[in-house]
Amino acid sequence: MANILHIDSSPRGDRSISRSLSYEFVTSWKDTHPGDTVTYRDLGHNPVPHVDESWIAAAFTPPDVRTPELTEAIKLSDSLVDELLAADRYVFGVPMYNLNIPSTFKAYIDQIVRAGRTFTVGENGYQGLVDSSKKALIITSRGGTFPAGTPAAAYDLQEPYLRTILGFIGIIDVTFIHADSLNLGDTAREKSLAAAKSAIAQAVANW
Repeated sequence: MANILHIDSSPRGDRSISRSLSYEFVTSWKDTHPGDTVTYRDLGHNPVPHVDESWIAAAFTPPDVRTPELTEAIKLSDSLVDELLAADRYVFGVPMYNLNIPSTFKAYIDQIVRAGRTFTVGENGYQGLVDSSKKALIITSRGGTFPAGTPAAAYDLQEPYLRTILGFIGIIDVTFIHADSLNLGDTAREKSLAAAKSAIAQAVANW
């Protein structure tokens, strides 16, 4: 049995493409893996706070000497890191905003990328502390398209960033499913959605 951490980051509800596709994957996965458990977090509707000065002070203070105020300031982050580390696999629904990720998802990343908890710095540089055997599936929604090898690829700051930051903490097995071209007309939109749904079915079978 595996524990899946499923996170949505779109502020939209029923109109969200990334949310509907991540739900489709998780629902299909549960149908074929009924023994697995799913932990769900909705950052789009219940965002986590941004890092502030108290958080920074707490993160760089040893736990045994933190004041009650600092302990409280880092409490949510500790819970989010524990949740991340307890999961075996990750499913993230992430729309593209201004060529990158929503601020809700960036705030979450800032809460879980923690020195001494999810990464460390040693003689050989940075080292992720999350088990590298864990897998992540990231389902995105995009108004445009950014094919590799084209000039448009330079505008994709979403996938490269997510691959880098997840790899930084040790999650190196990352699969992307892009529902793109959503603002490029009905034909392009329907073709992309059909391709994304097909990729989801393949991921359920092979992930």
